[in-house]
Amino acid sequence: MSQGIVTPQTQALAEGKLTRDELKSLMQRSDGPALRHLALWVLVLTGTTTLITLAWNSWLIWPAMFLQGIVLVHHFSLQHECVHYTVFRTRELNNIIGQICGFIIMLPHRFFRYEHCDHHTYTQLEGKDPELIPMPKTYGEYLLYLSAIPYWKTKFTEVSRHAMGRLSNDEKRFIPKEEHAHVFRDARVMLGIYALIFAGMAVTGWWGLIWYWIIPLFLGEPVMRFIRMTEHVGRPTVAKMSENTRSNLVSAPWRFLCWNMNYHAEHHYVPLVPYHTLPRLHEKLRNHVHVEPRGYLGAHRDIVSQIQEART
Repeated sequence: MSQGIVTPQTQALAEGKLTRDELKSLMQRSDGPALRHLALWVLVLTGTTTLITLAWNSWLIWPAMFLQGIVLVHHFSLQHECVHYTVFRTRELNNIIGQICGFIIMLPHRFFRYEHCDHHTYTQLEGKDPELIPMPKTYGEYLLYLSAIPYWKTKFTEVSRHAMGRLSNDEKRFIPKEEHAHVFRDARVMLGIYALIFAGMAVTGWWGLIWYWIIPLFLGEPVMRFIRMTEHVGRPTVAKMSENTRSNLVSAPWRFLCWNMNYHAEHHYVPLVPYHTLPRLHEKLRNHVHVEPRGYLGAHRDIVSQIQEART
């Protein structure tokens, strides 16, 4: 007799640690938590923007821009949640906020939604997962990835290719044919708006957005690369989600910035659970998923130790 697939979710249900009613409750979407989170988010961003203004004629503008960059790159986390339509109750509001986030970090929302769906379908499967980050073989590869240079090279190439009406073979696999034209249009609109912004700065002679947005974005992206590595890198490249994904226990400020995406294994098991109930889901599944109690630094110690072991 065939047996059903055992996952942390089904195991927790079988052991009575999670009931179907609890799971249904955890999946309920609500605008309230997200609106409160977003209000505080705007307040934090206002604070870091003010720091740049106060440090304008000082070397302190560089650490201020770095702090601004850390907040800016975490618009990826909010966009990620919007891709799953779990931040707000309506698809329309999720799409609007997701598109705004994507514009800030140069990640077209529609394209990211299709790419990310494939990531969930083929998590950590080489040749299939479009978001797979290969395990670095050397310290040089590790540091190069953290520099975000390969990331930006990929993003510039990707958006430019789409604006020219072309998709890679891998992209053709996960983007429906009827959506190709929309993906091309999104890239053209994004680049067009960027061009208008730069033209406006050139005409007015005010280049403030370079210091408030562009430079901080580049300064902050290595932090996002540091975090993104902790989700799957160093875990087995297998289909079993209790093994291929890592959850990281981090402090409240990091949980705020990443919209609870540190509970990554839990998210992969039940992607329809909104970010604000992921901590509760974690309490139910923590004994059935891979948890790194030392947080992001602990995950990187694990990755670095694996690089060292491979070299000896």
